[in-house]
Amino acid sequence: MTKRLPVVIAGAGPTGLMCALALRKQDIPVVLCEAESDLTHDLRAGAFHPPTLEMMAPYGITEQMLVDGIKVRYWQIRNKPGDLIAEFDLGLLADVTPFPHRLHLEQHRLTPIQLDILRNEGGADIRFNCKITGYTQNADGVAVTVERGGAVETIAASWLIGADGGRSAVRKATGIEFEGFTWPETFVVASTTHDFGEQGFAYNCYIADPTEFGALFKLPHDGPPGLWRLAYPANPDESDEALLEAPRVEAALQRLVQKPGPYDVVYKSTYRVHQRVTASFVAGRVLLAGDAAHLNNPLGGFGLNSGIHDAVNLCDKLGRHWRGESGGLLDLYSRQRRAATVEQVQAMSIRNKRMMEERDPEVQRARLKELIAVAADPAKAREHMLSTSMISGLKRANEIQ
Repeated sequence: MTKRLPVVIAGAGPTGLMCALALRKQDIPVVLCEAESDLTHDLRAGAFHPPTLEMMAPYGITEQMLVDGIKVRYWQIRNKPGDLIAEFDLGLLADVTPFPHRLHLEQHRLTPIQLDILRNEGGADIRFNCKITGYTQNADGVAVTVERGGAVETIAASWLIGADGGRSAVRKATGIEFEGFTWPETFVVASTTHDFGEQGFAYNCYIADPTEFGALFKLPHDGPPGLWRLAYPANPDESDEALLEAPRVEAALQRLVQKPGPYDVVYKSTYRVHQRVTASFVAGRVLLAGDAAHLNNPLGGFGLNSGIHDAVNLCDKLGRHWRGESGGLLDLYSRQRRAATVEQVQAMSIRNKRMMEERDPEVQRARLKELIAVAADPAKAREHMLSTSMISGLKRANEIQ
């Protein structure tokens, strides 16, 4: 029997590792290439929605995440004065998911769990310091060029999966248009030990304000009491150094909740936010997933989750194709996941941002009052949470043929 060529995966982030796990579960040979010397320490993502927890559970990932992760049953949308608060109870979804809550765990604590499981199960060729520099493809396979330790080699592959992030070298090499735009603001992220729960904040909050909206959520960090992370917009014309000056960050935290004495800030960083989707997730034998295929703003916590959804959908279809089913399955992957990204992830994250940053205070208050009414009605709240938890949009996309 002729030996089948492996699937090469670019990127050992959550999406790439999930692809590797899903393919190895089907006994498909994998070469996982990560340009960095180790797993990256990403401080942005960290909220997981119910369907994502369901998808990772069969691999033993969710069980390990639950050991240190924070279950978040309630989440809020509130205004800066805090006099308007819409609070949603994910417990209303207990009949449709075994995980009627969000789970907060830093992304850099998810990837080691994935990698350990992948190594323990064996069979994957995992290469760090291995940068994919190009490829050529034909009807039968892909020749992937990599640079490792100063040496250049070519890996003969059956497929190449680009899960190498927003600056994806694999996506750029396909020539597929990365449609969308970049938001004008720079975002600042500051993590503090202060317990905002004492002021009534849920562990996941979106804060509406005409000049300084934001997102606040609690993460486990190294254990109790954990850290609270605030993300807020800032002037993109200022340098990162200026935006991260201690007095500037302190002032932003004090504007959220004024308290005596300074905040203990453990981490702080900046990043730019994009809203982009590739025109297609498939280019012959090259397949795109995660941030390589789409980027969105953080309001809603959809980016990391949708990358996991890509990986599971893609590897199910690639596995079926591997075993002899129609090649049209991969085009179906592109249709389903692009629809989920455009109609759910992009639409909701853009809508969330625009509501949070609404410049007219009266319009903003009216919208918040509408959400308060929705939260107070169990039937309407349930429908809202089926949407914001990615359940209904995922179901609609998976029905596409």
